[in-house]
Amino acid sequence: MIHANQVVSTILLAILFIDPMWAQQPSFGLDHESQKDCNSIRKYLIQEASKISKGFTNRVPSKSIWEGKRSAHRDQLIEMLGLTDVPLTGMRETPPVQKVGILKKEKFRIEKIIYESSPGLYVPANLYIPNDIRGRTPAILYVCGHARNQKAYKKYQGNARKFAELGFVCLVIETIQWGEVEGEHWGTYARGWFHWLSRGYHPGGVEVWNGIRGIDLLASLPEVDADKIGVTGASGGGSQSWYLGALDDRIKAAVPVAGGETIEAEIFQKTVDHHCDCMMPHNIYHQDFSDMGALIAPRPLMIAAPSRDAMFAIESVSETHQSIADVYDFYNSLETLEFIHCQGGHGDRDTLRPQIFSFFLKHLMNQNVNPETVGDIDMSDAATIPDGDLAVYVDGAPANDRTKYIQDEFVKLAVPPALASGEELEQYRRQVLTFLKDRTFNHFPRIPVDFDAQWSHRAHDDGPFGRHVYSFMSEEGWRLKVDIQWRRPPHEVQPLLLVLRSPDEDRYESESFVSKSDTEISHAYLEVRGVGELGWAANQQWHIRRASAWIGRTIASMQVYDVIRSLAFLRSLPVIQKENISLAARDGMAAVAMYAALLDGQLASLIVQDPPPTQDQPSRRDGRGEAIEMMHCLQVTDLPQVAGILGDTKLFSIGRLPLSYDWALELHRDVLKDENLAILQSISEWKMSTE
Repeated sequence: MIHANQVVSTILLAILFIDPMWAQQPSFGLDHESQKDCNSIRKYLIQEASKISKGFTNRVPSKSIWEGKRSAHRDQLIEMLGLTDVPLTGMRETPPVQKVGILKKEKFRIEKIIYESSPGLYVPANLYIPNDIRGRTPAILYVCGHARNQKAYKKYQGNARKFAELGFVCLVIETIQWGEVEGEHWGTYARGWFHWLSRGYHPGGVEVWNGIRGIDLLASLPEVDADKIGVTGASGGGSQSWYLGALDDRIKAAVPVAGGETIEAEIFQKTVDHHCDCMMPHNIYHQDFSDMGALIAPRPLMIAAPSRDAMFAIESVSETHQSIADVYDFYNSLETLEFIHCQGGHGDRDTLRPQIFSFFLKHLMNQNVNPETVGDIDMSDAATIPDGDLAVYVDGAPANDRTKYIQDEFVKLAVPPALASGEELEQYRRQVLTFLKDRTFNHFPRIPVDFDAQWSHRAHDDGPFGRHVYSFMSEEGWRLKVDIQWRRPPHEVQPLLLVLRSPDEDRYESESFVSKSDTEISHAYLEVRGVGELGWAANQQWHIRRASAWIGRTIASMQVYDVIRSLAFLRSLPVIQKENISLAARDGMAAVAMYAALLDGQLASLIVQDPPPTQDQPSRRDGRGEAIEMMHCLQVTDLPQVAGILGDTKLFSIGRLPLSYDWALELHRDVLKDENLAILQSISEWKMSTE
């Protein structure tokens, strides 16, 4: 007896040698070597971080090229810190200031003040003013780090006292996280607020704005020489010193202490896990701290670091300094760049501080005083002022203070537009695509890697006409598999439904999802990064989500790229109708599918079930579970709007869409008057052209 499988095998073998189209298939083989260095998320993160850190010399190769792009580089940093909605350019009025008390000391007075950086955004501060000022004197903006009592912390107030004793006016400002009003810095770190990435909200941006307004205040004071203002701080204050020095040219000298290193080191050593959200911009333009140093150049810059810092490796800080030195050399200003280090752990140290004071005396007061003569701060109990004496708020913050919820208001989000015609929709669609390509998906490789496709598995047992599994390169370091289960003879040119598997789905769950679909349509199943054999341990999800943002991407945006590459690969197969591929996804993967469909622009249809209502929603505190955030996307669109602007791609929802999608439903029903968005009760109602 001749079995049916033998017949099918004979036919397929005949086709293989006769049909030239079938001969164009990738060759069959079990090449284990091709998998060897692939599909490790940690290797990938380090690889991409290294490209950013090592790529500095390509970004800043010469003085002429750098000066031609410096302004654009600064604008990128502004955007990555979420500062596009505050007036950084043009004339600004001095912030309103309220003086609530004065402490008089032997060599200086401390004015306890509140200033309003934006309406309702109040900054508690202490202003140290020397008693013996004659004329105008240089000033220091001291930005606090992550000490809970902020401006009253022994080291912070000790620095301010020392500056005042040396003749500087010194303004010490609190962060929005701790101090007299406790707001939020730890969105992704501790709250599960990964939607901050989608919003483009960065807590460091609020701190920068408060610092810039602090400089506005200092520059307005009759005691201050506005042409001689410096900035310094340690830890979080160190990163703020980098940002402020890079963005405000009124700062004539900057000393970041224990506040930055190469991104490559942060991700390789996983020190990113110890950092607050404020410590690195949302890196959609792939900059490093060396880029910030280039923006400071050729103004005086001292980089100070302890040698055994748990958060910053001294070798990496040194590498950052060496990169920045090349830029200072362009300006023949190497003498204004210094790198100092000492033994010890995180924060400023007693052997660093005298050198810092000496640096500011030299560059802001034109005084050459050696560090030994300057000396260190007085941290004795007798010199330390009690927290309560330095407090600004007696009866609490003003009733209209926005500090606790500034994260909900600081960045403007896109509002669903009222579109009246297909022309307006197309204009909006182009606007969305331009924004997404330039920002959210700016990490997509400019030149895709070769597919290096392999036919890695074949069987006649799965599906009416068997099963083929192909592997291909999506991106450097990632080899994906697509599993095609044929419902028509595999030598026939035919349409295809690509199904995205979901993280942690049960066995055959995706197969069950589409099992009742059109019996004439073959199915292909895809695992993208983070799913199935391309996944990772659940307890690594928090690290991967945060580390990815440091290199300008998210898990979801990487998955979008995998889907787009998979579609391109499938179109390269001669038996697949290029214009007749559809995509199906459920739950969080539906968000990935919608963006992929928008960017691809060639899908016949998209089938979703239970898509998220929005990307503006928090995640689990531990970072596990769905990860649908995409960098800054909410500044231009959201999932319900993406669903409505898919062009010729028809969208089918299995079951009711969330109410937020009514915008898309009404657009197609009332404005476009088409059937490109439909609600189905079952996937069996979906029909696809087989022409």
